[in-house]
Amino acid sequence: MNIINAIVLGIVQGLTEFLPVSSSGHLSIFQHFMGIGGEGSLTLSVFLHIGTLVSVILVYYKTFWELILELGRTIKDVVTGKFSFKSMDESRRMLIMLIVSCLPLLILMIPVGADIRVMDVLARFSEDDDIILEGFCFLFTAFLLLYGTKVANKNKNPREFVKTKDATAVGFAQLMAAGLPGVSRSGSTISTGMLCGVSKEYIVRYSFVLGTPAILAANLVEFKGVAKSGFDIDVLPVIIGVITSAVVGFAAIKALEWLVKTDKFKLFGYYCLVIGISVIVAGLVETFMA
Repeated sequence: MNIINAIVLGIVQGLTEFLPVSSSGHLSIFQHFMGIGGEGSLTLSVFLHIGTLVSVILVYYKTFWELILELGRTIKDVVTGKFSFKSMDESRRMLIMLIVSCLPLLILMIPVGADIRVMDVLARFSEDDDIILEGFCFLFTAFLLLYGTKVANKNKNPREFVKTKDATAVGFAQLMAAGLPGVSRSGSTISTGMLCGVSKEYIVRYSFVLGTPAILAANLVEFKGVAKSGFDIDVLPVIIGVITSAVVGFAAIKALEWLVKTDKFKLFGYYCLVIGISVIVAGLVETFMA
């Protein structure tokens, strides 16, 4: 791993983590063609996610601070018996719905063997040498983006909040994205929210805030695995990659907010469609020429 590779992957991570085009899919493809694989690629991906985690916190720090305060108030109301689902304000509703959306991720922790979880099995798709699966996942992301945008544009009265059923659907969309490289986390959660009738502007903010605990939890789990492996990493390229992903990620969030407001969200669907077809063709060529 050199500095140029770290910068390239940092840009890819920063752009694709928040733009609805799948960061895991793009990282997997770039690592494939740049010859970066195995445990080293997994370690770098973990660190790059830290950069994008920082960027989303910087953009939505007011929302995060309000949710932290609301968590304290909610715990107090539960303890004193004053908590009520019917009288929740906007901050408390978002907090509770975010918790509901995070619950499906627990499926990833289900053990399927000795020291092996569902997440470990799915991670192998990102680490193998085959990119055909990524191509089909990009096509699925394209479908979600295009269909979700079509439904949202027809909805004349979108809601500025998330219901329990919406939160559950968005949570399972995030679960699917967490396990399949090429299925965009932001793209699938935003599109699912729009399909449920939530406004585009609100579900964008909800999706980014929702992704924070998921990214943090995934990094903590992966850091544990990295610590156990005990292999060396090049510190300077990793640091540069993290800074790059944070700066680019901040810009990507702002860009996506603008694109949603100007009704250009569907452009990402066409992009994923082209990428998906191209990746499948490239994967098939590699397979038959091997």
